[in-house]
Amino acid sequence: MKEKAGPLKRIKELQPLSHDHHHGLLLCWKIRTGIRKGISLDRIKRYVDFFFDSQLLGHFSIEEKYVFPILGEHKLVKRAIADHRLLKRLFAAKTDLERNLVLIEEKLEDHIRFEERVLFPEIQKAGTADELKQVWIVHQDDTITEDSWDDEFWK
Repeated sequence: MKEKAGPLKRIKELQPLSHDHHHGLLLCWKIRTGIRKGISLDRIKRYVDFFFDSQLLGHFSIEEKYVFPILGEHKLVKRAIADHRLLKRLFAAKTDLERNLVLIEEKLEDHIRFEERVLFPEIQKAGTADELKQVWIVHQDDTITEDSWDDEFWK
């Protein structure tokens, strides 16, 4: 019988980024819920754009400037950067909304799971105390929080 994996242990310095990932997974859930409930795709897209602009772009920036360089030109970093580029293109798309919303939901969830389960454990092993402290410091002012969106279509 296969044992169920316990929660992943995240060092303090990366916990704020993992917290952001939780909010990203909530975005995926909100997209799925909105589509399942037949909510107007324009309503969902407005929220998705708000979340991307106000919260996700800053998260990507911190990862690209401070987290990914810890591993350098590693294949895992190359995948994460390619994921960010694809996600930015999907979020920017203004046509074929249903297809793009579904792709955002699928790719963002896959990307978050990859970072949490594969990339961040490597970052934790490779990062020096100073590098990880810097990640902690720069993230303090840019943490994703519960947003104040009035149109809670997912409820």
